[in-house]
Amino acid sequence: MVIGAETTAKAETLPRGKTIAYWSVTALLAAAILMSGIGQLMRLGGNVELVANLDYPLYVLKILGIWKVLGAIALLVPGFPRLKEWAHAGIFFLMTGAAFSHALADDYGDAGFNLILPLFYAALNIASWALRPKSRKL
Repeated sequence: MVIGAETTAKAETLPRGKTIAYWSVTALLAAAILMSGIGQLMRLGGNVELVANLDYPLYVLKILGIWKVLGAIALLVPGFPRLKEWAHAGIFFLMTGAAFSHALADDYGDAGFNLILPLFYAALNIASWALRPKSRKL
């Protein structure tokens, strides 16, 4: 009887732990992407300088900001698994594109911050996608 109880407890603990991990990672990712998008839309926190250093036009801040805000919302809203797949893909492309853009422009920032931060967000995005529950899968 004790063995059966331990097995049952482990079976119930794993999905709960995975759910907690999923929501922790996803909430952190969504908050980071949302704040970044709002910062770009409002041109706060050095966003203008970052875009200027890459020789991109300033209107790209509006495009990226809108995409990020919508992506963060899509990750959190219930249902719509296909939309969530697209949001994860979009966030991955945005973040790896940002890292590559900074690398190709030799704009690494202090201690490589301009590469490390977007790649960290890309890693969070991959973790969120990998941990997602069945209800959020296609």
